[in-house]
Amino acid sequence: MNKKIFGIGTLSIALSLVFSFLVFSGATAATTVTVPATSDPWLAGMPNGSTASAGDSAPAQSPVQILGLPFAAGDSLIFSASGTTDHCTGGACGLAGPEGDLIEGSTSHTTGAENGIADLTAPIDSLIGVFLGAAQPDLSAAPGALNFSTLGSRDFAALSPLLKQPFFIGDGRMNDGLTMQIFVVPAGAARLFLGTMDGFGWYNNVGSFDVTVDTASVPEPASLLLLATGLIGLVRFRKSLR
Repeated sequence: MNKKIFGIGTLSIALSLVFSFLVFSGATAATTVTVPATSDPWLAGMPNGSTASAGDSAPAQSPVQILGLPFAAGDSLIFSASGTTDHCTGGACGLAGPEGDLIEGSTSHTTGAENGIADLTAPIDSLIGVFLGAAQPDLSAAPGALNFSTLGSRDFAALSPLLKQPFFIGDGRMNDGLTMQIFVVPAGAARLFLGTMDGFGWYNNVGSFDVTVDTASVPEPASLLLLATGLIGLVRFRKSLR
């Protein structure tokens, strides 16, 4: 056996385990929901009878609230999504996955900030989310808008949106299709809603996404020390094989 190759391989596996441990240590039971294409994020947290987006109303076009998954400010959320949606009646514009219809490109919310929820620019038909506090969102002003119109703007390792600031989720992975993206829960967040991206009138959209949401926390110092000790041991083991 080539000892040098064995040592390098061992170290590579160790580093992969370190990354997985840091990202997924403390993960809770995941929650899976179905997000209909008719889910309008600008109706998040609004009472029945509320309207938005030139034709939508609650609860018919209300977004999906994530329930049964406790989280707190600073926690990291991980998403995994599949399925297809379209913003045209009967799917006439072509079904697209959670990353959105990249042929049609990005859109903004036609009515801009609404119901206290900020505007957003993102690929049409993509999966998006919005964090809210405990209060009804239209009782305070909307924050600034985020823009995910370019491939680079969607290729983030971690994202920290504000309360009431819709954000792009897509399939929950970076552009390599492998690396999971981290979404940091903002201060004051009490609720999370998921919907799809459109410019106006979600009421005629078709399709749905199946979305799994999980939380991950940074390991405690004692766990980090144990992990570091093990890694140092592996490095020394590699050196002894030279």
